[in-house]
Amino acid sequence: MSTFQLASLVQGKFPKVSIIILNWNGWQDTLECLDSLTKISYPNYEVIVIDNNSTNESAAKLKVKSEKLKVEGKNFKLIENKENFGFAGGNNPGIKYAVENKSDYVLLLNNDTIVDPDFLEKLVKAGESDQNFGIIGPKIYYEFDKNRIWFGGGYFSWLGGGRHMEYDKIDDKPLDEAIKEVDFMTGCCFLIKREIIEKIGPMNEDFFLYYEDTEWSLRARKNGYKVIYAPSSHIWHKISRSVKPKTNPIVHYYHIRNALLLSKLHAPKIIVGFIYVWSVIKYFKQIVKIIFFPKKKEIAKMIMIGIKDFYAENFGIYKA
Repeated sequence: MSTFQLASLVQGKFPKVSIIILNWNGWQDTLECLDSLTKISYPNYEVIVIDNNSTNESAAKLKVKSEKLKVEGKNFKLIENKENFGFAGGNNPGIKYAVENKSDYVLLLNNDTIVDPDFLEKLVKAGESDQNFGIIGPKIYYEFDKNRIWFGGGYFSWLGGGRHMEYDKIDDKPLDEAIKEVDFMTGCCFLIKREIIEKIGPMNEDFFLYYEDTEWSLRARKNGYKVIYAPSSHIWHKISRSVKPKTNPIVHYYHIRNALLLSKLHAPKIIVGFIYVWSVIKYFKQIVKIIFFPKKKEIAKMIMIGIKDFYAENFGIYKA
């Protein structure tokens, strides 16, 4: 038994954690994720699986799993969204449920992840170590290359955007315990205290997909909370199972539109002006690409639409 567990037992309380897993057409990955969660060491948690209006047999498969887990005595809830509300809108019903039921922490966890048995214990331990540590996340490895890091904390700048620290590096310090402050945490595994949600609200559904985790992190930081990377907590991510970022034009649409929206909401005014000028230049560059680089035509078109939709305030899901 860990020192953290002993201390918690003496105090007679483990903070309650609501683990929210969003599923969209990925029931196989979701079931594997749930199986890994049944092995974790942390005792006081519930699992909330949200099906985001899947178009395959996900809902039926998850209902079967739900009944099995309940028979086994697991604290499990299944929510079925009537539409695909994207990442932010998809998770928000689970976040609302967790807050209303007074969970101490909410953990967003991608359905295509496998967790280390003590990952949650170490995240909560970090969160409990300082009242200003508001958002905490683990070291995330590639599932197909288990010692290679996908995310080691997030760095953000207005000119360079968000970057994964330690990205694609082979981990030479897997036992590193030193937590550190970072700029943002990825929604792949995002632990946040309930008190913060009550203060700043849920995720912004205007983003639909991409940058909603960065925006939530920035909002928390504006309210005096720190975003913390806890490298001793480990999970593995089956990266890019559902979306292929380099080849799918819609990804470029969401990236450009939501980057501009993030700037509008949080950047200093002088930076916002610069970014708006940059966006106009980028728009006309896409016309050049369409004329001279036909293989990039579809991506260029989606970037142009993303910029136009930002200025037209067309947010949420992309409407063709």
